[in-house]
Amino acid sequence: MDLRIPCSNFNYYHKWSSPSSSSSCKDFVQNNAHLAFPSNRYKTKRMNCTGSRAVVATREDLDEFDIGRSSSGTNTSQLHKVTVHDRERGVVHEFFVPEDQYILHTAEAQNISLPFACRHGCCTSCAVRIKSGELRQPEALGISAELKSEGYALLCVGFPSSDIEVETQDEDEVYWLQFGRYFARGPIDRDDYALELALGDE
Repeated sequence: MDLRIPCSNFNYYHKWSSPSSSSSCKDFVQNNAHLAFPSNRYKTKRMNCTGSRAVVATREDLDEFDIGRSSSGTNTSQLHKVTVHDRERGVVHEFFVPEDQYILHTAEAQNISLPFACRHGCCTSCAVRIKSGELRQPEALGISAELKSEGYALLCVGFPSSDIEVETQDEDEVYWLQFGRYFARGPIDRDDYALELALGDE
């Protein structure tokens, strides 16, 4: 499958420094990898950047990025394959994530751009629907328990519990699923008398 997205299409958090025209992808990730992970033991060694071709990250790529390894070089957590169907861009991303790391952060460290906004589990920009597999999302405050039970999740605060396949969702679509019933009750009637009383007190 020939998946094509621009390699320079970075959609990073505002604290990340922007790559200059003279810097390479490798330099960019090395200078910003510490922002993707809470621990400084994650250091980027090599950047998989192949022009306009999307990169499918393998277990060997994780070894190159030192993701999921302790300072002694030993594996520290179980790796799980994550497949993300990006509906908006029409591409499929496949990469591996340690079960104790956020899916979004690990994807970014491997040069995989996924939608996001708040990074704290409070909005629905990174919302996905799980097609298969399981993930943990104890910090996902942006979606209700009901939507979680229906298979919706937030990648920015999601930890994989198994190999998992997900599909991105439209932010407005998820918002409507969660709050649409409150707006479907009809328009709010204007109370001119109450408005006059309120203005009269000023």
